[in-house]
Amino acid sequence: MSEDIKIVPVTTKKELKLFIKFPWAVYRGEKNYENWVPPLLMMAKEHFDRKKNLFFKHADMQLFLAYKNGVLSGRIAAIVDYSYVEYQKDETGFFGFFESFDDDAIAGALFKSAEDWVSEKGYKKMLGPMNPSTGASLGTLIDSFDIPPIFQMEYNAEYYPALIEKCGYGKSKDLYSYLMDTSLKLSDKMLRVAEIVKKRHNVSIRSVDWKEWDTIIPVLREIYNEAWADNWGFVPWEEKEFEYLCKDIKMFVDADLVLITYMGDEPVGFAVPFPDYNQVLHRMNGRLTPLGILKFLTGRKKIDIIRTAIMGVRTKAQNKGIDAVMVKEIYERGEKMGMKGSELSWIIEDNMALVNLLNGWGAKHYRTYRIYDKNI
Repeated sequence: MSEDIKIVPVTTKKELKLFIKFPWAVYRGEKNYENWVPPLLMMAKEHFDRKKNLFFKHADMQLFLAYKNGVLSGRIAAIVDYSYVEYQKDETGFFGFFESFDDDAIAGALFKSAEDWVSEKGYKKMLGPMNPSTGASLGTLIDSFDIPPIFQMEYNAEYYPALIEKCGYGKSKDLYSYLMDTSLKLSDKMLRVAEIVKKRHNVSIRSVDWKEWDTIIPVLREIYNEAWADNWGFVPWEEKEFEYLCKDIKMFVDADLVLITYMGDEPVGFAVPFPDYNQVLHRMNGRLTPLGILKFLTGRKKIDIIRTAIMGVRTKAQNKGIDAVMVKEIYERGEKMGMKGSELSWIIEDNMALVNLLNGWGAKHYRTYRIYDKNI
């Protein structure tokens, strides 16, 4: 039977629903990928809600569905983030939210549609996956398919890298995930250095007070934008978008682990570790039913891994060892809460200062995500 592949731009609510739910066909279809964690459907919908998601204030996106012989077989998003283009001076579009059956023809048709859309916008390069931006979840998992992902990190079928590469994409950057296991005690050297730094620079660390959260958010945004300004792919957070992000953060973090670092009375750094809610979401199949809420509330007490996802230090306070003080504090607080370890992700492969620091702390590089690019 000849192959009939049809690409459909998403324009209706029905098509958007099909787009959002398609991953279940890949990971709970002919093959059951036990390590895939179904996303919460209500949160997945917000990704594409142009009224709620403030990303669309500075970006545009077109979703595509692929049908093969009448069967829904894949999806992709074509994205242009105008803030990225302006800040990075990089005339590049993104692809994201790619999911497909293991079929070169389906993947090829999807990528061509995304590339044509980006090209029509006037851009000659594609970068991704970005879901939907460099400030969100990104990358294609290229190893360690035998273990589930940590909260807010991607997971994909093992054949995805080959599908993407057959469409003409090559490696742009690798992003590393490190694991720090509490069975490996912090070195005496690190403990000594942390204490010296605290005394030398009058450093103190405080947990966040939710009563003051709204007044702290602008400070965190200022620190984050300054700390990450020179990082690969970075786009400064706009005020309202960062506030929206912080409302989501509040739902998923423990106040005792959200740390603000001070030099004297001045806030110069912060860290936001997330409990690994994937350990709970894994069993909820994407739905917050009354039973699902009960599973969530009871399951969160059993979480034994955290993910140190956001950490930043102002320029004036960098290279003083303050990051070591924060990691020590997170390690010790997590250990008291019964956590067995922390994933530190993601780390850009050529950030050798941080890579060497993590290796020196005894953290293990155990997963890799790849960003691809292609001239179109």
